[in-house]
Amino acid sequence: QVQLVESGGGLVQPGGSLRLSCAASGIIFSNYVMGWYRQAPGKQRELVATISTGGSTDYADSVKGRFTISRDHAKNTLYLQMNSLKPEDTGIYYCKGTHNWRRGTVYWGQGTQVTVSS
Repeated sequence: QVQLVESGGGLVQPGGSLRLSCAASGIIFSNYVMGWYRQAPGKQRELVATISTGGSTDYADSVKGRFTISRDHAKNTLYLQMNSLKPEDTGIYYCKGTHNWRRGTVYWGQGTQVTVSS
């Protein structure tokens, strides 16, 4: 069965750092475009960052220069390094995988909570 399992969330002070992980199983990881999304209470889920099968990256303007998305094919794991965190970064962070050529094949993780507060 297919699973995307996020970890690494928690409570951090403004200006702090956190690294999220998404462990993938049941898929050929190298065939999937991967991404991180987040959702705050009362708001729509929004794109944070994506990474292609070849390693090309894109970021939301709100996180550009602070967050870094990466993937380790040997470990079947996606990462999001978050630096200089702000209270506005608070939300549930979700991992998403989209098949590179079968774009109707999409998987979501269960989410991990990130809270940025003093």
